[in-house]
Amino acid sequence: MNDLRVLATGPLATVQDLGRTGVGDIGVGVSGAADRGSLRLANRLVGNREEAAGVEITLGGLALRARRDLTVAVTGAGCPITVGGRGAAVNAVLRVPAGSELTTGTPARGSRAYLAVRGGVDVEPVLGSRSTDTLSGLGPDPLRTGDLLPVGTPPEDFPAVDVAPISEPPAGDLVLTVVPGPRADWFTDDALSTLLGGTYRVTPRSDRVGMRLDGPLLERSRAEELPSEGMVSGALQVPPSGEPTLFLADHPVTGGYPVIAVVRSADVDRAAQARPGQHLRFRRAR
Repeated sequence: MNDLRVLATGPLATVQDLGRTGVGDIGVGVSGAADRGSLRLANRLVGNREEAAGVEITLGGLALRARRDLTVAVTGAGCPITVGGRGAAVNAVLRVPAGSELTTGTPARGSRAYLAVRGGVDVEPVLGSRSTDTLSGLGPDPLRTGDLLPVGTPPEDFPAVDVAPISEPPAGDLVLTVVPGPRADWFTDDALSTLLGGTYRVTPRSDRVGMRLDGPLLERSRAEELPSEGMVSGALQVPPSGEPTLFLADHPVTGGYPVIAVVRSADVDRAAQARPGQHLRFRRAR
C-alpha cells in the first residue's frame, strides 16, 4: 500500500537501510545510511528491526503526507519538525494521522536526519538492500516530489519508550579517531604528524561518497602509481594534490590513491553529520 506521498524533498532525500553487504567481490559497495547509528535509533523508537529502511534527509526540506495513520520517529540532525502544522520533537515517537503532513526544516546543527516509519519503507530491494547508492545508481532513485512510498507491515511489539535522550551533533570542531595506514609508508615522515596536528575544513565538494577536506597538505614520499585496492568507509585517501578525502557510505569499492589513515567506524557516523565549513581534527587511536 502506498502510504506516504512526497510533497517536497529538500536538497536530497533518499531511502536508506544498513546497506548491501557481501557483494564487494562483484564491485558493489555497501552504501546504506551515512549515519548508521541515527537510523538504528529511529528504527528502535518505532519498534522496527534496526536494518529496516527509512528516509535519509539532507539539510531538511522533506515534506510528506500520510495516507493512513502512521507512527514515525526522526533522529540525527536536530531539524525542526511539524506534524499537522504543530511542532514536534526529534528522537521521539510521533503519531501522524491520516491526511496529515509531516515537514522537516533546516537543522541548526548536523546535516543528515533519519525518518523511520513503523513497518519500514517497503520499496523493492536490490541485491538485498533498499538503499540508494548515489555513486553506482543501484537501489531506488532519490526521492522526488509526487513519489508514493509504501510502508511494510508493522511489527507486533512496540518498545516502552517515547523519547531518546540523545544530544544533537556538535556545531564546533569535530575530533575523529584514526588508525594509521594501510599506506602511511607512502608518505613522508612528517605527513602523519601533519594530519594529526592540523585542522581541516569540510568543503562544499562533499556528498555521500566522501568529504573533500581543505587544510595542511600531506606530502607523499613515493611518486609511482599505486595499484587499485579495496576501500572502506572512513578511509582518508590522499590524491597527488595532498588534500585528503574522507570516504563515506557511497565510497568506491576500490581506489588507486594511498590511504594514510582510517577513521574508526563509530566516528564515521559523527563525520557524516559535519557540514561544509565545519572543521575536523584527527587523533591517533590508543
